[in-house]
Amino acid sequence: MSVNGKKVLHMDRNPYYGGESASITPLEDLYKRFNIPGAPPASMGRGRDWNVDLIPKFLMANGQLVKMLLFTEVTRYLDFKVTEGSFVYKGGKIYKVPSTEAEALASSLMGLFEKRRFRKFLVYVANFDENDPRTFEGVDPKKTAMREVYKKFDLGQDVIDFTGHALALYRTDDYLDQPCCETINRIKLYSESLARYGKSPYLYPLYGLGELPQGFARLSAIYGGTYMLNKPIEEIIVQNGKVIGVKSEGEIARCKQLICDPSYVKDRVEKVGQVIRVICILSHPIKNTSDANSCQIIIPQNQVNRKSDIYVCMISSAHNVAAQGKYIAIAITSSPAAAHPQIFISRTYDATTHFETTCDDIKDIYKRMTGSEFDFEEMKRKKNDIYGED
Repeated sequence: MSVNGKKVLHMDRNPYYGGESASITPLEDLYKRFNIPGAPPASMGRGRDWNVDLIPKFLMANGQLVKMLLFTEVTRYLDFKVTEGSFVYKGGKIYKVPSTEAEALASSLMGLFEKRRFRKFLVYVANFDENDPRTFEGVDPKKTAMREVYKKFDLGQDVIDFTGHALALYRTDDYLDQPCCETINRIKLYSESLARYGKSPYLYPLYGLGELPQGFARLSAIYGGTYMLNKPIEEIIVQNGKVIGVKSEGEIARCKQLICDPSYVKDRVEKVGQVIRVICILSHPIKNTSDANSCQIIIPQNQVNRKSDIYVCMISSAHNVAAQGKYIAIAITSSPAAAHPQIFISRTYDATTHFETTCDDIKDIYKRMTGSEFDFEEMKRKKNDIYGED
């Protein structure tokens, strides 16, 4: 919005950046946050070496958030590392997710004939172009269900499981009966992201995800945006059905439009589900991951008789988020649970472990606020912009 020429005031009730998706540091603050009595033991190392994400996610190397970071040049404030591996759980064991032809042929996830069929499917996906009917091979991307595409290549249930959940990154099996175009594009995104760096399709910022909102706050400041931390919000003032300002500490900041997360407008939102997250601090890498210092493990719902997948994100001291020799593994899953004019409420963070759905939400808010589609090109830094640096 700042790049777009709007006057932006960003108020946050917290003393840190990132709201719900902050990285908590030092470790003492994490203990306080979760009401753990006493101080962290000495074996945990220095408190300030820890940056623990409350909502862990990785960036798809070829995904929308990386595009946003590159176009706005917020990348100049961040350093990234490639996540070392992507794994899938099947029949009580962890397997590396095969996503290239060579890996697929070497994988013990499938038998020989299954491998050949899967290879054919991957080649089909790689060549697929929704604007070129010659690549369709009898499939209608807007009508043919994904279930039918799997049938066309004669893929078995296990392969369907890891393709839908570990490559296309769906959390449930609802996608099977939806048109195949989105699924094929998701698998393409995975493969293209993987092709960029080789080890896995995921990137992760050094010092934790809290670095992302800080980077965007710096970008906003360069374009005249103001950022206020530790600012309690007392009231959102609405007149004649439209927002006109926000009251904080007795003062009113006037505005024509307001963006906020649901925690600021609990009376205007409805709870439609919940996400369960468990933070585990380990003194060793996860077994059967070739001692990776970072990885993602996907446990497809069918493998554990659940209604949605379980994800495990693991990072470590290699990313400056934990003390030397320590690893942070966060398990995530979702479970079912029991707008106002010119107020634009973002969605809460879902159970996916990437930022594609978050970027879709950003683009949706942008379109509703400005009336035009989000255009990456318009976000490009202009040559004469002031960088705020020598």
